[in-house]
This record gives sequence, C-alpha cells and structure tokens, in this order.
Amino acid sequence: MKKIGLFAVVICAITAICSFKSSMNEQDWLLWTNKCLMQSYNPLPDTKLKKFEFTVTSDSFIRLRKTYAKGKEEYYSFNLHQLNDIDYFGSTVTGTLQLKTVADDIIVQTRNDRKGDVDSMTTVLNVPVRNMEPERLDSLREAFNFFKGKGL
Repeated sequence: MKKIGLFAVVICAITAICSFKSSMNEQDWLLWTNKCLMQSYNPLPDTKLKKFEFTVTSDSFIRLRKTYAKGKEEYYSFNLHQLNDIDYFGSTVTGTLQLKTVADDIIVQTRNDRKGDVDSMTTVLNVPVRNMEPERLDSLREAFNFFKGKGL
C-alpha cells in the first residue's frame, strides 16, 4: 500500500509541475529565464570581471555583456530562433552551458581592448554556470524552446 501512495504523490507532483509550466505566459517565461540566467551565471572563472548583464529579451534575443576592470567590454548576442542545440558539461555545482547555433549566428563584439576592437561571429557560446540542477537545466531548455518557437 505504501508503494501505491508514494506513486500517487509522484504523479500529483509531476501533474502540478506540468500544469504550472503550461499556464506560464510570455511574461512569466521572460522573468523566470532572466532570473535563472543571472543567478546561474558564474563570474568566478573571470577574475577581472567587474560586472555582467545576461538577458533574454521579449523579441527572443540572448544578450551577454561583460565589463572588465580596465574598461574592456565583451558583448554576445543571438536570436533564439537560430539556437540549434544546448549542451551542459560539469556537475550540479559548476559547469559550462554550451549554446550552439545553426551557423555563425552569434555576434561577438569586443570594445576598449588593448588589442583593438573586434567584431566577429561564432557558432558556440560557452557560458560558465553554477548550481545547475538537472531540473533547472530542463526548465531553461524549455524556456529557450518557448522563445525559439515564438513568432514562427
């Protein structure tokens, strides 16, 4: 009898989570995704990083801006419609979220660098993250898919 009771609790929890996600509107997804990205981004590998901004916009763009102590800025941006795959390497404590696009669809701009300003494109954005539980990663993937499918 105890196994049946536990099974019922698990089914109720899964149903509650699924109904919560299905009832989320665009604004809910936007708020959750931005909160998740800001909380999960791990600036520690970048010791000279002064500040960062990591956002998903309502028009389905991911933007990451990093500003360093001496004024150098790095800016990454791409539309989630171009997102091809998401990989994660690491543990639940720290790891790398790898966002891949179909082609060189990720804009990379560097400003105020001693080596000069550079504008380029790439296919992969590696994002250092922390506290990435499997459920959080799945929800982030679902949010990216929501924005990827938006407007199609």
